[in-house]
Amino acid sequence: MQTGEVAISEDLAMEIRKLAHDLSNALEIIVQTNYLLGTVELKEPASEWLRMMDSGVRKALETNLALRTYIKQHTSH
Repeated sequence: MQTGEVAISEDLAMEIRKLAHDLSNALEIIVQTNYLLGTVELKEPASEWLRMMDSGVRKALETNLALRTYIKQHTSH
């Protein structure tokens, strides 16, 4: 944690970590389903929907990682 930044209380950090973990589990199902859909040939517009979902999946994974990183940086452990 950098000087001047406010630390997150341990109780709050623990709850946010739990939520981030639950989000990771849900995202894993979506990631795997997205992967499996990518292994079959889809007709339009389904193939476009798959590209849209892939983009959303990537953004969700990046956001979840950013959340976990933020928590790690703003707690004592």
